[in-house]
Amino acid sequence: MKPSRTLIALLLLPIAVAASETAPAQPAAIRGDTVRVPGGSYTNVGPAALRERLARKDFFLLNVHVPYEGEIEGTDANVPYDQVEQRIGQLPPDRSAPILLYCRSGRMSTTAAETLVRLGYTSVWHLEGGFIAWERAGFPLIRR
Repeated sequence: MKPSRTLIALLLLPIAVAASETAPAQPAAIRGDTVRVPGGSYTNVGPAALRERLARKDFFLLNVHVPYEGEIEGTDANVPYDQVEQRIGQLPPDRSAPILLYCRSGRMSTTAAETLVRLGYTSVWHLEGGFIAWERAGFPLIRR
């Protein structure tokens, strides 16, 4: 006995409903891994996501590497990773303003991201792999 089309449709209906209820995919520019830290979380993004997000530059871009070895075009400030708290006046006063930070390899910017979250910033993004990953992806670094 062959199942009717109506029966097949009824059997597939729950699958179709479940698929339609899933969250829509985020644009690549904001997709990333959430890292939970004391006080909240920050999001890791890769070089391609940062490059895409730079096209609409709706965030504060912060280089925290010391010593200075270069920067990504569009960088708004250079604040050493271990002085972020002391130089908070150089950052957006709105703690919900998006801030994307980076360093050379990602180690210093991880520390800075944790500091910003602890200070109450709620939209912190971190370039995973730093500007080493940025250059390996074929994107330019400004060197002065």
